[in-house]
Amino acid sequence: MPSWMRALRFRLSWQSAGDYLLIALGALLQAIAIRLFLVPANLVSGGVSGIAQLINHYTGWPIGLMILIGNIPIFLLGWRYLGGARFVLRTAFAVIAVSVFTDLPIPFAPAHGLTPDLVLNTLYGGVVSGIGFGLVYRGQGTSGGSDILARILNHWRGVPISQSYLWTDSIVMLLGGLTFSWENALYAIVNLYISGIAAEAIVEGSNVIRTAMIITDNPKSVTDKVLYEMERGVTLLEGRGAYTNTPRQVLYVVISRTEVSQLKTLVHEADPNAFMVIGHAYEALGEGFQKLKN
Repeated sequence: MPSWMRALRFRLSWQSAGDYLLIALGALLQAIAIRLFLVPANLVSGGVSGIAQLINHYTGWPIGLMILIGNIPIFLLGWRYLGGARFVLRTAFAVIAVSVFTDLPIPFAPAHGLTPDLVLNTLYGGVVSGIGFGLVYRGQGTSGGSDILARILNHWRGVPISQSYLWTDSIVMLLGGLTFSWENALYAIVNLYISGIAAEAIVEGSNVIRTAMIITDNPKSVTDKVLYEMERGVTLLEGRGAYTNTPRQVLYVVISRTEVSQLKTLVHEADPNAFMVIGHAYEALGEGFQKLKN
């Protein structure tokens, strides 16, 4: 085998090991959220894990085992929509890990959770579980349940994935309200929202990128300042004013959030009459930012 192929295989193996480590850590955090915050406060999480909590309430059967059993038919039904063998294996690993961690005893943890306060359980349960979901997604897997159902509905009936999540989780929340109380159901919805925000922050990162479009009569001066003082790249776009029909160059710049003030100052120095629009971007990949990966 050529040396470059061995190096590629070694790199891929280490990348895969890192993905599985992220999934395992994410599954552990999800299990901790279930055991320490959600179950003691009777807060039903969405999807299969929420149904497992309801079954546990009525029968006493282990929640982790119910999560695993509940995911098996969904997994078999939706494996074709999971995006390839690698994604399937990671999802299966995540489901098994969450099931095992949920039923394992947590050393030194109070049997009835850390606090009886419903608000604290809602907030911390949402944050911890959301971080867990985000780590699983970063490891290129899913936690099964609603994730698979959403993909099935999207492919089968063309239902948008966001609506699929809303339908599946709303049914579980309704059952939770009937089982425990409507107050708990309302807090569970808040918990689900917080979990989504935390997961999104982990997947996309908190360092939101800024984009700037600059229209100026002195494009050369502005470009030089951005290139040599900020050491950021500039893309020149051809534009034309609709009112004057005058051709103009439009400068497109991608910067970090902390560089916005510096860019404003440099543009003002080069052309006080420049027109600039600053927008948000969730991620920038390539030279000067995060490395572009698979």
